[in-house]
Amino acid sequence: PQIPPAPLTPEEERQWAMIAHLGVLVNLVSGFLGPVVPLIIYMLYKERSRYVAYQSLQALIFQLIWWVGGGIIAGIAWAISGVLSAVIIGLLCMPIACIFSLMPLVALGYGIYGGIQTSQGQDFKYWLVGDWVRSTLTGSS
Repeated sequence: PQIPPAPLTPEEERQWAMIAHLGVLVNLVSGFLGPVVPLIIYMLYKERSRYVAYQSLQALIFQLIWWVGGGIIAGIAWAISGVLSAVIIGLLCMPIACIFSLMPLVALGYGIYGGIQTSQGQDFKYWLVGDWVRSTLTGSS
């Protein structure tokens, strides 16, 4: 019979949850590989800690929405602005493209904040993402 893995200590839980949130910093170097960090942590520790599973899964989903999704939306907005700039309308679209360009920066700051909160043992929850992830993991609606 296979022996189940030992549960994580509270210190280990805080450490891995913090690393999952701070995975957003990998995006600064790679541009888009930050979500891989919480994905790996989720896959490795989902059976050993519900806390780490919850924190890493919500960090993964948040980064996919705000960093990857925000980057794609910003790129599209800049492309539309560039094309339409030949007819002046694109110049009016540039402030909107600038706002979309801030989405990845918001994700960076929020991910760092989540890492700090979890390193202190708090049950951090991303706005709009946290409740959905919790219900997904617990199977409740």
